[in-house]
Amino acid sequence: MSASRPQAQPTVQIDNDRVVVTEWRFPPGAETGWHAHGRDYVVVPRTTGKLELETLDGHTFSTLETGVSYYRDKGIEHNVVNANDFEFVFIEIEIK
Repeated sequence: MSASRPQAQPTVQIDNDRVVVTEWRFPPGAETGWHAHGRDYVVVPRTTGKLELETLDGHTFSTLETGVSYYRDKGIEHNVVNANDFEFVFIEIEIK
C-alpha cells in the first residue's frame, strides 16, 4: 500500500456459506492494497475504465467494460489501482 494513495472502499453485500459478494468503490488513484485471493472469484465491472495491476511480476493495465464479467482462480496476488480520473466500481463474487 502506498501512503499517498487513497484506499478503495469495500462493502460486503452477501456473506453466506456459499459466496461472499463485495462491492468495491475506487476513488481516482485509490488502491486495494496488496492481497492474495484465497478463493476462486468473479468480477463484474459496474464501470468501464482502466485498472493498474501491481503484481509480483511487475505492473500491467487491464481495461474493463461495464457488465463484462471475468473469472480468476484462487491464489492471485496483487494490488489493484484505479488508473482513471473518475470513480471505478466493480462487484467481486468469491466462491466458497
